[in-house]
Amino acid sequence: MPDLFVDVFDVFMRTYQGFLEATVITLELTAIGVVLGTVIGLIFALMKISGSKILRGIANIYITVIRGTPLIVQIMFLYFGIVEIYTMSNFWAGAIALGVHNGAYIAEIFRGAIQGIDPGQREASLSLGMNRKQTMQRIVFPQALRRSIPPLGNQFIITLKDSSLVYIIGVAEIFSLANREAAQSYQAFESFLVVALYYLVLVMIFTFLLRLYENKLDVDKA
Repeated sequence: MPDLFVDVFDVFMRTYQGFLEATVITLELTAIGVVLGTVIGLIFALMKISGSKILRGIANIYITVIRGTPLIVQIMFLYFGIVEIYTMSNFWAGAIALGVHNGAYIAEIFRGAIQGIDPGQREASLSLGMNRKQTMQRIVFPQALRRSIPPLGNQFIITLKDSSLVYIIGVAEIFSLANREAAQSYQAFESFLVVALYYLVLVMIFTFLLRLYENKLDVDKA
């Protein structure tokens, strides 16, 4: 056991600078994936609750396909599909794939939050002379956005972990670096243990920040 700690520490000291640089790439992938996914998710959430059968059908197909297929398959499919149309870096291809994947889950978060608002509030705003667009902008959406923040935070953490899959298209994020180190040093267990600790620390930090924000929301609501 002491030898294991020595080996892990040796791997950490040998690779920490590279891991820190890869962590920045991981966080960038995560942030872009969540922001793009939020935009896509909001659009498809509104489509799904719209009065148009065509828009609802398109939204349902998108959400069903994305949620029903593995992320790694989507990354490969979208990557090779994107580069056939427009040449871009592996980083942006991976970020877009993460955004498209997140969009389906975030769409359901927004849909549930919007539909969870008391219908009586819509009726009251309409009775005060607001039209449906104004009701959505001023009454429904602000409350739905507030309700969506905690699950969006959880989705951010999920995306952080899912970003490890973009190593398959050559993006130099944390897992990719660990994979390379394991192949070069023949210390696979130690290398992946180090990268697991990096992910664990990042997830714990974001979980802590998310809990603080949720507590703040509860205090403000009270």
